[in-house]
Amino acid sequence: MTDTGYDVVIVGLGPTGLTLANLLGRRGTSVLVLEREPEFYGMARAVYTDDEGLRIFQTAGAADELAADMNADSVVQWVRGDGRILAQFQRTDRPLGWPIVNFLYQPYLENTLERALDRYPHVTVLRGREVLGFEQDAEGVTVEHARCHGTGYGKNPPDTDRKTAESVRARFLVGCDGGRSVVRAALGIDMSGTSFPERWLVVDLKARDGANPFAHLPYFDFVCDPALPIVSCPQPGGHHRFEFMLTDSQTTEEMESPDTVRRHISRFVDPDRVEVVRKLVYTFNAVIADRWRDGRVLIAGDAAHMTPQFIGQGMNSGVRDADNLAWRLTAILEHGADQRILDTYETERRPHAKAMIDLSVLNKELVSLANPALAQVRDLALMTATRVPGLGGWIRAAKMKPSPRCRRGAYLGMPRRRMRGIEGTLAPQPPVRTVDGRRLRLDDALGLGFSLLGIGIDPRTALAGDDLATTRALGIRFVTVHAAGGRPQGRPVDAAADIADIEDHTGALASWLAKAGARNGSLILLRPDRFVFGVVPRGRSAELIAELRRQLAIPDTEPGAALPYPTATTVEAR
Repeated sequence: MTDTGYDVVIVGLGPTGLTLANLLGRRGTSVLVLEREPEFYGMARAVYTDDEGLRIFQTAGAADELAADMNADSVVQWVRGDGRILAQFQRTDRPLGWPIVNFLYQPYLENTLERALDRYPHVTVLRGREVLGFEQDAEGVTVEHARCHGTGYGKNPPDTDRKTAESVRARFLVGCDGGRSVVRAALGIDMSGTSFPERWLVVDLKARDGANPFAHLPYFDFVCDPALPIVSCPQPGGHHRFEFMLTDSQTTEEMESPDTVRRHISRFVDPDRVEVVRKLVYTFNAVIADRWRDGRVLIAGDAAHMTPQFIGQGMNSGVRDADNLAWRLTAILEHGADQRILDTYETERRPHAKAMIDLSVLNKELVSLANPALAQVRDLALMTATRVPGLGGWIRAAKMKPSPRCRRGAYLGMPRRRMRGIEGTLAPQPPVRTVDGRRLRLDDALGLGFSLLGIGIDPRTALAGDDLATTRALGIRFVTVHAAGGRPQGRPVDAAADIADIEDHTGALASWLAKAGARNGSLILLRPDRFVFGVVPRGRSAELIAELRRQLAIPDTEPGAALPYPTATTVEAR
């Protein structure tokens, strides 16, 4: 049989698939999510998200609930085996509106994101459905799927009943189905990079009822002990994770035995006061797919790149993929943008994902040094570096983390100016003040689509008739940004529904704009993922809108007309 058509079929219900489904669902896109495992995994894998991740969850409408279950603003530190601190990273500022360091318990996060999908009648989730194959044509993708009794999350081959096969038609297919991606394999896409031979034992613990066994382990520790490198990670809800590096002579069976686990964790906690939720020996990969798109089929998350766990960015890279993809798909489906805007999905995301992988590998090499002499050199270098003016602050603020800044010429937006250019970079999210005195995060005033900010002006007044029609047809949100104390007084103002009127009462937005050379009267166009499309003075607004129209390749519209919304097509089964 053939099911009713959808705009997007997502394969995989992990963090990337859940994020993408929420972002699309909130924008009104019809979505089918296929997950081959019939039951929720219920075990933690990812342990961390940053302010970029939480900002994306904010766009998905779930950040406040998710943040309530996170351990925020923790210190991250590199320590010696005796506990002496080598270096610390701690930031409590909020440049993107959220804490920079957030430790989480993944089952809480996934349950919250899955519950959030219940808000959208146009989003359907089917568990226990394995993708058997797919075919694409000029109009869409036909996906065949069948009932699956699961794989035990990778422990066994898929147990699939092909007699239950069904086909579904979609405009696009996105594989968010992890490192063993069926979608990527069907496309014949290889992964390039390194698979590391080092094995680590991960032990997830939970405090027993009435016990508080982790109070003396408040921070995230990289234990740089050449005799036994260890990672100690605090988690919310009475959970804690340890990871221990194995030697070549230790077997998996030996390390996963209850006696070995007990001996290792007893170095830090009373084993009688904790429950061992999971113990598993694993290796890790630092690989990236050779390509991320084939026509109407795309891959994201671990299907596109796998990041070692040493900086906690594997899940977050997938969440960034979802954010980058969601608004592009919406622009195509809802506003008639050309599919070529998907070309810059990979050119924007690949360099950033690769940089995260490289930093993770570097930290892995730093932490896991087993040679005592080299470890002493490392310890001395770290302690010395943190005392060097400038360099010490750079380390404590973790400035080595790749910034959300696209490479020149490789992003959707106007060319970045040589001096002080912010095009293709992520805008900050300071708090702003509404006309009735309410405090908001900036993004909550911008809406879910493109937004055009006028600095001290109503941006509509800077647009000619045709350009104003274009921006309205695209659903662009107009925003007037007033300086602190700079709102108009003593005369009525237009309070139209398509404009937001905000006050930069902290001056944080003005500071960022001043560094970028934006002045009173300037226009700033932000993409739906809050990356800067372009910045122009008032007199060049036509150039800005013309470039937006060119890059989106949207059809011509009459003033006041709405752009077409392409509908999904139903086709007969193959």
